[in-house]
Amino acid sequence: MRIDDLKVYFNVSPQGAMPWTKHHTLKAIDGVSFELEGGETLGIVGESGCGKSTLARAITRMVPVESGEVVFLGSDLLKLDKQALREHRKRIQMVFQDPLASLNPRMTVGEIIAEPLKTHFPTLSASEVKEAVREVMSKVGLLSNLINRYPHEFSGGQCQRIGIARALILKPKLIICDEPVSALDVSIQAQVINLLKQLQDEMELALIFIAHDLSVVKHISTRILVLYLGNMVELADSADLYAQPQHPYTQALISAVPIPDPEIEKTRELILIEGDLPSPTSPPSGCVFHTRCPHVSERCINERPKLRNVNRGHSVACHLVL
Repeated sequence: MRIDDLKVYFNVSPQGAMPWTKHHTLKAIDGVSFELEGGETLGIVGESGCGKSTLARAITRMVPVESGEVVFLGSDLLKLDKQALREHRKRIQMVFQDPLASLNPRMTVGEIIAEPLKTHFPTLSASEVKEAVREVMSKVGLLSNLINRYPHEFSGGQCQRIGIARALILKPKLIICDEPVSALDVSIQAQVINLLKQLQDEMELALIFIAHDLSVVKHISTRILVLYLGNMVELADSADLYAQPQHPYTQALISAVPIPDPEIEKTRELILIEGDLPSPTSPPSGCVFHTRCPHVSERCINERPKLRNVNRGHSVACHLVL
C-alpha cells in the first residue's frame, strides 16, 4: 500500500449557528504519506483527536477524502467505483476498539464470523461456510463447539478473538487494528498481540496498528508513524524511534511510558507537554506543535516544517532537528 498526501477535511458549523453562518474547515488529516509492505506492521500513535482513527477510515473509504492517493495492490482505492471497491474490500479488514460493541448481540458467533463470506461469496454452501468458520475459530484460539453462542457469553478477550476471526475469514492482505487492546486487561493484551503476530507470520499479513500505549506499539510494530493534529511529525523504524526520538512531541510521548524498575522510574526526568491540544478547526500557524513545544522559535511560528529524512528510514518534521 502507498498513501500519498492524503487529506481529510470536514465542514463544521459553529454551535448555535444559523444556516447562513460560515462553516469552519476541520483538517482531520492534512497531508499524510507512507508506504506499507506485505508482512510489515506500521504502528500509528498520537494523542486523542490527532486523526489516527480518521486515517484508518479514510484508507477504507469509510469517510470522504478531500485529496490524495490510496494505492493498494496497484489500484487507487479513491478512484474505484462501487463494484471495484467491493472486490478490494475483501482484502482489507478492520478490528475495532470495543470488542463487544463491534459484534451484533442478536447473532451467534458462527453467524458473525460467517457474515463476510455470505456477503462476498454467496454461492458457498452452508456446509462450506460452517467448515470455514470452524477453521478460523480454531486459528484464533476459540473452541469450535462455541459456534452457537452469543457475544454476551464471552469475555472481552474472547470477543476480540471473534472480531479477529471475522476479519480473517476472507483471507485479507491487510488488517487495520484500531486500538484493538485498549479495552482489555494487560495479560489479555499480551495474548491478543502475540496472536496477531503469529497470524501475521502464518498468513503474510500487513498490519496497521493504532494505539495509545507506546509499549504495546513497540512490541508489535516494524515502523512507527507519529501523528499530531492530523500531521505527520515523525516516521521511523521502531527500534530507532525508541532509541533516538527526534521530534519534541515524540520525545514527550516516549517519556510518558513507565519503566518497570522502581529505582529508575523514581530518578528519571519526565518530559511534560504543557497546554491542551489546539482546535483542529483553527490550527496554529507554522509548525502545528509550536504552541506546546519547549524549543519554539520564530521560524516555528511562521513556517511549517516539511517531513524530511534525517537518517536512513528516519524522517521528521521539525526545524530544530533539520
